[in-house]
Amino acid sequence: MRNRIRSNKAAFTLVEIMIVVAIIGLLAALAIPGFVKARKQSQGRRILNDARQMDAAIDQWALENGKKDGDTVITSSAATYLKTAWMTNDLLGNQYTVQAVGVGQVQINQATKDALTGVGIDWGAY
Repeated sequence: MRNRIRSNKAAFTLVEIMIVVAIIGLLAALAIPGFVKARKQSQGRRILNDARQMDAAIDQWALENGKKDGDTVITSSAATYLKTAWMTNDLLGNQYTVQAVGVGQVQINQATKDALTGVGIDWGAY
């Protein structure tokens, strides 16, 4: 009697398990590109925000020290107007370019812009 097959034992069949794995794989394939795009978008916004903060710090430094358009920016002095440390590199490791006082004081590296294309970031004047 021990050799009898139990028919009332609850278990999943191989086909059911394969269907569940296929559904999970399909959902992952749909979700992962969205997460990657959201991450790149977040990085781009952080880089743009850092550039804006440095630009504003340069503006404040220039106003308080009587600098005019075309004067050289002393980043160590302008850094005192930031709550955080002065950023020389962005999140991707590319350098920010600091120009003279005036329009376009801080520029984001073109390699950074190229790496973050297609995620909806408007770089504006940076």
